Amino acid sequence: MTGTDNYKTPHILVLGGINMGLITKANRIPSPGETLRGESFYASSGGKGATQAVAASRLGSEVKMIGKVGNDFFAKILRENLKNNGIDITNIATDPSKSTGAGVIIVNSDSSQNHIIATYGANLECNKDQVNTVQNLVSWSDVLVLQMEIPFDISIQAAMVAKKHNVTVILDPAPATKIPTSAYKYFDAITPNQTEAEFLTGIVVNDKDSAKQAAEILFTRGIPVVIIKIGEQGVYYLTKDESNFIPPFKVNAVDTTSAGDAFSGALAVCLAEKKSIKESIIFSSAAGAMAVTKPGVQDSMPYRKEVENLRTNTI
Repeated sequence: MTGTDNYKTPHILVLGGINMGLITKANRIPSPGETLRGESFYASSGGKGATQAVAASRLGSEVKMIGKVGNDFFAKILRENLKNNGIDITNIATDPSKSTGAGVIIVNSDSSQNHIIATYGANLECNKDQVNTVQNLVSWSDVLVLQMEIPFDISIQAAMVAKKHNVTVILDPAPATKIPTSAYKYFDAITPNQTEAEFLTGIVVNDKDSAKQAAEILFTRGIPVVIIKIGEQGVYYLTKDESNFIPPFKVNAVDTTSAGDAFSGALAVCLAEKKSIKESIIFSSAAGAMAVTKPGVQDSMPYRKEVENLRTNTI
């Protein structure tokens, strides 16, 4: 982080998905045609973009959210939750012809692993208007955060705008979507998990060595910072100057749904604060670890004090 004398609150711009999460817990996944009695149910505001926005805000940043929702009761709840988390919702548009995005999530209560069906609705109607909004706000921002829950060509155009203004661009390539070879150069950092890394590179990622192979492939495509999340095993990263493996923080996992979103939101904050890559990834890993200790989607995003406490108590 920069010195306290000239410390500036990070300005994070997030363009991405805004969804309602509908979460049920059961001790297994039902078989085809089977009705299985669930253990619990709750709704939680979500969407990868919106959740990463909440993460960045709770970690001490000013955040502006760009995206689309439908004209329905989910939209009202989602807007209100973002506003309550200190996020500027001025640039969330409404598409009256589409439903607000929704994610149906089954959490296996034995393993804490999740199974998700996402119906993106209004998110998929993001268009040149959202790119123009990025253009209007890019001079305010330090970092632009992108995912893959809106049309990816819109995200690419937004990244091109940010790069022209020397604004750092982070891509969380989830859910996994093909990236044109020519587009990699517009992203400063990419943060795939094991599944997404395999989709993008063809390398089955199941340990540090395979993560290294996948990272090298992505790096040669033109991304300066490649970060491979290997689940409970930790994180591997590669830049032109360094590569390293960051072991995981040991916590009691309750719900792994949004660990990756906490990681991305934290990474945006760290890069805006000019932390080193290694320090940024350690902090982001701690944020992801804290997120899995709580149920929910946006509800599980940690506050800065929680992340700092985990780091302090682990070191």
